[in-house]
Amino acid sequence: MAKDLPTGYEPMTSVDAITAGLEGVGYISTKQISTAVFLAHGLRKPILIEGPAGVGKTDLAASLSRWLDLPLLRLQCYEGLDEGKALYEWKYGKQLLYTQILKEKLNEVIGDAGSLESSLGKLSTFEDLFFSEQFLESRPLLTAMKQEVGSVLLIDEIDKSDEEFEAFLLEVLSDYQVTVPEIGTISANVPPLVILTSNNVRELGDALKRRCLHLHIGFPDHARERRIVRARVDGLEEALLDQMVSFVQSVRDVDIKKRPSIAETVDWAKTLLLLHATALDETFVRDTLNVLLKHESDIAVIGPEVPKMLREAVAQKPGSRTASGYPDLG
Repeated sequence: MAKDLPTGYEPMTSVDAITAGLEGVGYISTKQISTAVFLAHGLRKPILIEGPAGVGKTDLAASLSRWLDLPLLRLQCYEGLDEGKALYEWKYGKQLLYTQILKEKLNEVIGDAGSLESSLGKLSTFEDLFFSEQFLESRPLLTAMKQEVGSVLLIDEIDKSDEEFEAFLLEVLSDYQVTVPEIGTISANVPPLVILTSNNVRELGDALKRRCLHLHIGFPDHARERRIVRARVDGLEEALLDQMVSFVQSVRDVDIKKRPSIAETVDWAKTLLLLHATALDETFVRDTLNVLLKHESDIAVIGPEVPKMLREAVAQKPGSRTASGYPDLG
């Protein structure tokens, strides 16, 4: 990194500063998360975040972008993703237009050249613009390398991409540079903060893992989830907030197809406000269970448990539940 270049990473002076900075933009971090971010910056390493869907992996990148006021460049991975979509493409339409203009100017350039050899000689004196940056359409990876004061690069759901694409990423993640065959190697002046997320759809390769710091984010405990909801939903009474979070965590203890994510907890809190609910009761819960659960089979499983879960949630003392709500079900 060029020492004299200002970067947007100066606020990341300590683990506590990162925790406070993220909280300022609504992301309730943990010491483990903030430490990973601090080390990623200090060691110039990407963070590979694994964990269930909806626990804030993607939101961490977005929150860092907001806090540091840096551009967020997002690459959404999927099966069949190739270098062209991730790195760059040529502007074929512009190249075609350039060809037409060149054709019209050809006689003017060649002039009175008497032979094919002399014509080629005259043409060779002109700069070859056809494969130059002027005709290059930057995609997220190349755009991240070009940022003068840094950026946050999110490579989302890397486990959905093919192994070939994972191998292609190694140069980007280890050297913060990309290679365009017609132009050469383009290195980042300021390496981006890189966050990769994985929902464990497939096992990632050792080469990729070696280049990254590993971070697992599970579902939050009661206290953290309560703070997350409080940071994003204003106006909910404290007792009702405690009951709601306790109920959600009880739902996560059940072996269902999709456990409610943090986003769904927040949506349920907004639902409480929208419907002017003052307490959790069985009718309200049954009428709005579809906000928390996205599969009819899960609703069918939870339905008979609602009265018991409600009694436990109402009896729960604030802050007394410390389980993660994410048991290892094998």
